[in-house]
Amino acid sequence: MAVNGIIGKKVGMTQVFDDKGDVHPITVLQAGPCIITQKKAAAGDGYDAVQIGLVEFVKESRLNQPERGHLGKHNLPPMKFLREVDILLDSPDGDKVNVGDKVLVDIFQNEKYVDVIGTSKGRGFAGVVKRHKFSGGPGSHGSMFQIPGSIGSSSYPSRVFKGMRMAGHMGAARVTVRNLKIVGIDLDDNLLMVEGAVPGPRGGYVIINRAKTPPRERRGFAGEGTIDPLKASKRGKTKK
Repeated sequence: MAVNGIIGKKVGMTQVFDDKGDVHPITVLQAGPCIITQKKAAAGDGYDAVQIGLVEFVKESRLNQPERGHLGKHNLPPMKFLREVDILLDSPDGDKVNVGDKVLVDIFQNEKYVDVIGTSKGRGFAGVVKRHKFSGGPGSHGSMFQIPGSIGSSSYPSRVFKGMRMAGHMGAARVTVRNLKIVGIDLDDNLLMVEGAVPGPRGGYVIINRAKTPPRERRGFAGEGTIDPLKASKRGKTKK
C-alpha cells in the first residue's frame, strides 16, 4: 500500500530485553485497521493525499449529517476519527490507491523508524516552575519561591516582549516525536511496538507516519573491527 501513514491508538508502555540483556522501554500502538475514505489529486485539489478513517465501534447516531453523507456516499462504516496522509507517488502502487481500500500495519514491514504525532496530556494552568522549569527562589523564611519575577522594564520598551515565559495553559498540544525505532510488528492484532515514549494518555489517538528524515545507520565504533575515518585520513596525509 503506497500510503505514508496510518491512524492508531496508544495501548501502553512496557519493556523488553535484547540479546545482550539490556532493557529497552517500548510503547505498544494499535495501528489501524483503517479505510481510505477520500482520495485527493493534484489536478482537482492541488495536492495528492488520501483521507483515512480508523475502524472502531462507533454508533451512527454519534455522527452528524455531513459526516454520514460523506461516508455513506461510498457505503463505508461509521468512523469518527479521520485524517489525511500523503501518497507515495514514487511507489509503483501510487496510482492503485482507491476509496474503500484497507490500510494495515503491514505498511511498516520494510521500515526501521517512524514518526508519531499525538496530543500531549493536559496539565491545566501551570506556574513557571512546572511549565518552564524555573528554579525559583529560596524555599524558607517566608519567600515566595514560585513567583516568576520581573517580566520587563518600565520606561523602555514599556511593554512585554512576545514569547515571555510565564504561567499559563500547559499541555494538550500537538506533539511530534521523530525517529522512533520499530521493535516489532504483530500483523494479526495490528500492533506496532516502538522504542521510546509517545505523547498522550493510554487510549489516545496517534498518527503514525514513515520517518521523514531517518537517522544514518551506525556502522560500528573505532577499535571494534571498523576503520575510524578521521584517523584513516590523517594516515593518508602522512604517507603522501
